[in-house]
Amino acid sequence: GKRFQFMSAIELEAQFNRTKTQVPVLGRTGFATKSVGWHGTGSAVFHYNISKFRELMKRFKDGEEIYFTIQVINEDKTSASGRQVVILENCSVDSGILAKFDANGSYLTDRISFTFDDFKIAENFKDLDGMN
Repeated sequence: GKRFQFMSAIELEAQFNRTKTQVPVLGRTGFATKSVGWHGTGSAVFHYNISKFRELMKRFKDGEEIYFTIQVINEDKTSASGRQVVILENCSVDSGILAKFDANGSYLTDRISFTFDDFKIAENFKDLDGMN
């Protein structure tokens, strides 16, 4: 029920992965493939200046299963493509950094990997001229 804006995000990538099984076909030596589902994976890099994901990892360690939603808005006001809004649902942290320092670095980055089991595309980019 809480919403946070991660202004310190540097990059985020969410991947859609189809799950396939091999199917034998009579008279062929090779297998066909059949889609049987999908799963979502992702990763994010951001400045090491918030503790929110470490708090989620601790809550999981203490026995609480935590799920969250990530909304990603891509918009370049100089582009005719407009914007795209993708909502990743039922996200769960797979791994993350608990503590870190770098005496030689100019700044620290944080990284998490996560999975998700649903998504919505709330807004699509506009088709650019010549794409239709």
